[in-house]
Formats: sequence, structure tokens, C-alpha cells
Amino acid sequence: MMNPAPGATGPGPTSAPRAGRREWTALAVLMLPLLLVSMDVSVLYFAVPAISADLAPSGTQQLWIFDIYAFVLAGLLMTMGSIGDRIGRRRLLLIGAVAFGAASLAAAYANSAEMLIAARAVLGIGGATLMPSTMALIRGLFRDPGQRAKAIGVWSAVMTGGVALGSVMSGVLVEYFWWGSVFLVNLPAMVLLLVLAPLLIPESRDPAPGRFDLLSVPLSMAAVLPLVYGLKEIPSEGFATPYVLSLVVGLVFAALFVIRQRTATSPMISPALFRGRGFGPALCLDSLSMFAMMGSAYFTSQYLQSVLDKSAMEAALWSLLPSVLIGVAAPATTTLVQRGAERAHVVATGFAVAAAGYVLLSLADTDDLWLVLAGAGVLACGIVAVMALMTDLALGAIPTERAGAAASLLGTGQEFGGALGMAVLGSIGAAVFQHRIEENSPGGLPEAAHETLGGALAVARHLPGAPGDTLATVAREAFTEGMRGAALGGTAVLLVASVLALTLLRRGPGPAPAHKDRHGEAGRQPV
Repeated sequence: MMNPAPGATGPGPTSAPRAGRREWTALAVLMLPLLLVSMDVSVLYFAVPAISADLAPSGTQQLWIFDIYAFVLAGLLMTMGSIGDRIGRRRLLLIGAVAFGAASLAAAYANSAEMLIAARAVLGIGGATLMPSTMALIRGLFRDPGQRAKAIGVWSAVMTGGVALGSVMSGVLVEYFWWGSVFLVNLPAMVLLLVLAPLLIPESRDPAPGRFDLLSVPLSMAAVLPLVYGLKEIPSEGFATPYVLSLVVGLVFAALFVIRQRTATSPMISPALFRGRGFGPALCLDSLSMFAMMGSAYFTSQYLQSVLDKSAMEAALWSLLPSVLIGVAAPATTTLVQRGAERAHVVATGFAVAAAGYVLLSLADTDDLWLVLAGAGVLACGIVAVMALMTDLALGAIPTERAGAAASLLGTGQEFGGALGMAVLGSIGAAVFQHRIEENSPGGLPEAAHETLGGALAVARHLPGAPGDTLATVAREAFTEGMRGAALGGTAVLLVASVLALTLLRRGPGPAPAHKDRHGEAGRQPV
């Protein structure tokens, strides 16, 4: 087991040992599962037609093939982070790799929609073990604050870039192979991880974790799943009663989960985490950054495909361009902080840069490819820079033995932030779209033409001649105006986040608190 890193909680003079070639090689190994987990979010984008032709899923089954992975991943993150602290993060990583590899094999050769849904669910379970484990192991591998910041910058860039890469890889594989190949590519990476991780990555765990609180598991899932589901459906379906009830149910169970963590003898998520100065603000600001990122992606992907009328493959390739800047933003930002720049000022600037990206999107018309790509790229630069610094701040503010729980909280916060961004900004865009299309399109059209851009274009394709062309033009203009309205909303949120960063991060992070159980017995102090 790793010993706690002396001086690993903040910048400044430190005697923490510096990582060498072994640790940086171990980081490269850890990026393998992280890349695959993030890619699996979008890896089915181009495989759906082939899957539909082969397995003939119903409409509901097709939705679950898409969504079950993200739902299970979000619902189990906190549970798996806590388990990793108890049984060992490397052990959990290896168990997750076996599950992820086996589920990938099952998904590749699934002969029914039900089997594919089940395999995707197991992939979500595996992903929930891999994400917090990789982040928590970085906390132990890199004890020097400067090196840890660089490693987390790499982690943030890989995590964000994987989502964009997944859709492109899906298109290439489906073009030349059968749809199951999008899952088989996971196997070599998992085998490599199983071979190299025991050789390069030392085990780490909480030396005094206490009993595992079983009641917290269903409470956490009952809180996360309804909230993510409701937030995910609202942008496309509106504030219908089932989705509002889903949010209410999730909030009720979230309150019960918090009460349980405050009263349990050995909570899944220790309230002591929030006593580490900087952890709470980092969690909040990190979630806001994902709010902006996913809110933007909701519009730009549709703009490329439906407004500019590009094929799915063309849209995916174009969407890679903004991702190029991500690989530069996080390392450059961490270098600035290491050279003495005030963290609060750098984070506030990152949010301001991201806001400038939204401003560019707010200026776009129906034929502004490069302006939209520039806006998405500028926004991604600012957001990834913030995420890297906030992840580093959060992990540096807690004891090493609690790194798994902290990493799972960060991951869950990102899931909520992304879902909330799509819900809020998506609702703004939908409201503007519906208002404009009802105002400018002829009467007597099917309801689908007034709800979404895809629905309007589908109706337009069935109208003869000029009426169809007019409806398509009006729909694209209405969507673009909705995107502009949502971009202004995103700009406002990011400017508020910039001010929050200056307010919440004025003081540097203090030392990570020693963990104490309810009987007052202190755990090891990492500083």
C-alpha cells in the first residue's frame, strides 16, 4: 500500500518524492481504460443502422441500447469509489478491466437486443470501477504537487477527447467491419492493462475504512438515476409530468442519502471530505464546467449534421477539430499555476475564455461552419483548463486514503453538471425554436414539425416542392436562433462561474484533514 504523500496537498516548497519513468509509464497505462470508458459514451453513434438491421430492436430497446451504459455508470460511481478505497484501487481497476473486457466481447457477438442491452449495462458497471480508480491511483502515483497537476491535466484531456474520438472510430470501423468491431477494440487494451498494471502500479487503499454501508448503495442509485434520467429527457421531451416527477424523486432520495452520510458510523462518502479546504469549491466549479461543455455539444453536433446538412461521418470528423486544442489547454494551464500564477485568477480566466467561445456561437448563422468550430474550440480550451485545475485541487485537498471516494464524487458531479447543462440550455434552445417555427411556418403541419429540428426536417422531406424547402429553411433558421439564445444563457452562466472562482478560490487549499470515525479515532494524516 502506498504511504501518504508528504506535502502533496498544495503548491509551495515540498519534500514530496518526484515521479520517475516508472510512474509516467504507469500513467500511460491508466489512460487506456479511461480512453475506452469515455469513448464508449459515443461509440454507437454510427453503429445504430447496422445494429437495427441485424437485431431489429424496438424503439424503446434502441433507446436503452444507447442510454443504459451512461445510466449505470452514473449510478454506481460513488459506490465503486468507496469500494476501491476499501479493497484497493488497483484491485478494483483489474476487476473492472475483466468485467469491461468480458462485456465488450458479449456485446460484439450479441444476437438479440436484450443481450446487447445487458452487455451495455455490464460495460457501465465496469466503467464505474475504472473511472474513479484511475483518478485515485494518480493521486498516489504523483506525490509532487507539480507533477500531479500535469498528470491530472493529461487525465482531463484524455477524458474529454475520448468522447469525440469514440464517434469517429465508430464510423471508421462500421465502414470497413461489422458493428460488433466497435466493442472488440476494447479487448487488446484491457489485456494490456491486466498485464502491465500489476507490474507498474502499486496498490493503495484506505487503511481504516470501517464497515461498508450497504444502505447507502440503493440510496445513492435512487438519487442519481432519476435525476440524470429527468435531466436527460427534458431537452427533447419538455417538462412533461413523468420527467418532473423523476427529478422530484431523485431530489428526495438525494436528501435521504445526505442524511445517511451524516449519521452513519462508516459513511460511503465521508462528510470530512468537505472539510478539506478547496474540495467543495472544486467540486462545484468542476460541475459547472461540465454544464457548459455538454450544453455546447448538444447544439454543435446537431448544427453540423442538420443545419449544415453534413453526413454523420463528416460531422464527426469536423467535430474533432475543436478537440485538437484540448491537448494544449490543460498542460499550459497547470504550467501557469506552477510558475506562480494565482489559481483563482487562472480558473476565472478559463471560465471567461469559455464564455468567449459561447459568444462566438451566439454570432453564428445557418452557414457559419468555421465560426461554430472556433466557438466550440475556444469553449473547450477554457473548460478543460478549469477541469484540470479543479480536479487537481480536489484531490490535493483530501487524504490519499480517501482518493477513491473523492474521485467518484467528482465523476458524479460531472454527470450531473453535463445532464443539467443539456437540460437548461437545451430547454432554452427548444423554447426559441418552437416559438420561431410556429411564428414563421404555415399552419396545418404535424406536431412533430414544431417540436425538434429533426422532426421538422422529416416533415419537410415529405412536402412537395417549395413548401418543403421553405419549412426546412425556417426550421434551420429557428434552430440556429435557439442555439444563439442558449449560447447567451451559457455565457451568463460562465461569467457567474468566473466570479465564483475569484470568490471561492481566494484562499489556497489547506491541508487535507485526517479522517476520523464517529468514535474519534484518527486515520493517518497525509501531511
